[in-house]
Amino acid sequence: MIDAMFAKSPVAISVSRAVDGCIVNVNDRWTRLTGYSCDEVIGKTAIELGMWADPKERDAARMAAIQLREAHPTELPFRTKDGHNITIRVEGARVAIDGESYFVVYVSDVTAERKINAAIASSEKALQQLNDDLQAKVELFRVTESVAKVGHWTADATGDYLYGSPEIFHMMGLGVEPGVTRETARSMIHPDDLPGFVAARVAMDETPFSYRVLLPDGTIHYMRTQMGRHVRSDGTQVDYGVIQDFTVEHEAKAALQVRLTQLQLLTARLPVMVFQYTMQSATSGVFNFVSEAVSDIFGVTPEQACENANSVFRWVLEEDRKVLFDTMNHSAEVGSKWTHEFRICSADGVDRVLLGRALVRYESSGSVVAYGSVTDITERKAAEAKIEHLAFYDALTSLPNRRLLMDRLQYALAITTRDKTSGALIFIDLDNFKNLNDSQGHDVGDQLLQQVAQRLLDSVREVDTVARIGGDEFVVMLQGLETEGQLATAQVEQVAKKILVNLNRPYFLGALEHHSTPSIGVALFGDNDQTVDELLKQADLAMYESKSAGRNTMRFFDPAMQELVAQRTALEHDLRMGLQRRELMVHYQPVVNSRGGMVGVEALCRWNHPRRGRVSPGEFIPVAEQTGLIVPLGHWVLQTACEQLAVWAQRDSTRALTISVNVSARQFRQSEFVQEVSDLLADTGANPRCLRLELTESLLFSDRDDTVRKMTELGSMGVKFSLDDFGTGYSSLAYLKILPLEQLKIDQSFVRDVLSDSNDAAIARTVLALGHSLGLNVVAEGVETAGQRDFLLENGCRLFQGYYFGRPVPVEELDLDLLGSA
Repeated sequence: MIDAMFAKSPVAISVSRAVDGCIVNVNDRWTRLTGYSCDEVIGKTAIELGMWADPKERDAARMAAIQLREAHPTELPFRTKDGHNITIRVEGARVAIDGESYFVVYVSDVTAERKINAAIASSEKALQQLNDDLQAKVELFRVTESVAKVGHWTADATGDYLYGSPEIFHMMGLGVEPGVTRETARSMIHPDDLPGFVAARVAMDETPFSYRVLLPDGTIHYMRTQMGRHVRSDGTQVDYGVIQDFTVEHEAKAALQVRLTQLQLLTARLPVMVFQYTMQSATSGVFNFVSEAVSDIFGVTPEQACENANSVFRWVLEEDRKVLFDTMNHSAEVGSKWTHEFRICSADGVDRVLLGRALVRYESSGSVVAYGSVTDITERKAAEAKIEHLAFYDALTSLPNRRLLMDRLQYALAITTRDKTSGALIFIDLDNFKNLNDSQGHDVGDQLLQQVAQRLLDSVREVDTVARIGGDEFVVMLQGLETEGQLATAQVEQVAKKILVNLNRPYFLGALEHHSTPSIGVALFGDNDQTVDELLKQADLAMYESKSAGRNTMRFFDPAMQELVAQRTALEHDLRMGLQRRELMVHYQPVVNSRGGMVGVEALCRWNHPRRGRVSPGEFIPVAEQTGLIVPLGHWVLQTACEQLAVWAQRDSTRALTISVNVSARQFRQSEFVQEVSDLLADTGANPRCLRLELTESLLFSDRDDTVRKMTELGSMGVKFSLDDFGTGYSSLAYLKILPLEQLKIDQSFVRDVLSDSNDAAIARTVLALGHSLGLNVVAEGVETAGQRDFLLENGCRLFQGYYFGRPVPVEELDLDLLGSA
């Protein structure tokens, strides 16, 4: 009976002598497990059978034999007869049979169980990784990552009993039990989730499944599980599962959804797109949150953006897309804030410029997450471009302005020095442009400037620069000219002549056909060290030389011009100091009647310089005009004349004398000129009827309304007006009729040759006849001989001025005896 039980026992059993370890008997189950027959092992030890792979395994077997005294089970690696390595669990006892000691050893194969445990460990690791990924995706607004609770279970072959890890019981709110029935476990699953759980339990394909459980304390927890089936090497199978309690995660998601909803409401009205973006690779990712502004900027809803990030990124221009991702990745690597401008082609086909800003960082999961915003800056960029254009380009003509010209000229100077080439500046000023502006208005003048700009562009190469540096002044910069001076000069001359021809063609300004001419100055550069300012001054000087040469021509800069400028600058300085030091004086030249009696004088300015000596008015008056010194100088002469009139008014013999004072256009155009004259008359007590202001014809053609107004106001005070140098300008009978003039003066250029030049004689007669017909007195200037006087007298002239009657002298040297003939 005992032998039969030993032989047929389902547990592998071996019996060996304690004294030498030789096997004396094994049962059938032992032979099937090891592959050895009973005859092969009787009388041999396990070591003799070569059952161990190496000496360490053998030593472990010996230790196991010793431990068998205490009957502690031990797991050992074991090699069967056919060479398979398996894991066995050995346990046994020392027994005495017929007075001799034997070891009875029970052996079981636990290889499949170990594989299941390894699979469980692997599943747990995978599930933990999955849990970490899930946690990272729902982490918003600094939510700290939590480690998920995980447990595992296995089931017997029938599936009726479950054997779980302690963590499962803890998660379920139960005490640890060695086995739980299937019905007990399923009774805790929420009824609505039970059908799905049963289906997953049947499939056992490790597909993740989530469900709810009802804990004994009445709370509901959310579980996530993966279940599978393992087949052992012996054909038996074991079911297993891994369970994770993700209640905290679920609650965090629910709370997060509430917060996202609130954030969506808060950002709904903002024009800025607020976002959270997780990068899954270098060029792809997912939006966890996008505000409503994504619809206005990219034309997609927040839901579409979160579902597919490419619905946003596909609008980014292809050449900008890679740079966008590269900059974001770089910001994550270095830990800096991300700021990047990029362009999109919006749904309406219009290119727009966007500004992205974000804090980019690596999360614990290893993913890159960006928290930031996107702003449409298209209008701002357009405004910036407009501001930049205004800073470097002329608003009227869109040509480069002075600032940009200076930059380009500085660069050109460097290039010509490096490349041993040359260049040129062509300075262009429109002749008499002010007359067009004053007569036709600034709108018409602007049209002319725009057409001039286009003609200049048409006259040069694309590589050349055409700039407007102010008013009616343009500059053309040529580069890459020949190094040899004569060849370069010929090249520039050809371009300048082309400009002259183009700018001389008629202009059609609305309904007006207008003819305009330019004065052109040229300065070459590249053969010496020149600064930008020096070069511009040289071209400017050459342009003024063209003006002096009669306009509508061109001149090249000559160093002699620089010397003239230096002299003019020195003269300006001396004149300024002379005004302060009272070096200037007023001389008076008599104006006489037909009987030779003095009826008045003309006040003329003279300058006796301590070093230069007597300086001709023809030399210093033009300098005063150009520099603006004519205004204080004219004021001083006018004041001196008024003071002299006040002195003469105290004597009966001189009370009726008049003083004529030349008034420059610049002085007359001063807004306070009328008040200035009124104050001088009041301060000095001079009789306004004895003050005569001499105006030039050129003044009458600029701002006619202002001229008439001022003359009328002064005339109402008693001040008289004389038109000086009549006939030398663009005389207009219409102006003579509307201006409150009292006197005309025949210019001395006509009087000088009145006896020898029939044309001058005819002009003199015409002026006299015109004056008489208009009721104006006529004064002949520059009378130097009796013959000139007689001719003029015969033709009706009654007032004369010139060296024949007296030179300009200080007031104390005037010949007052002439008064007797008055």
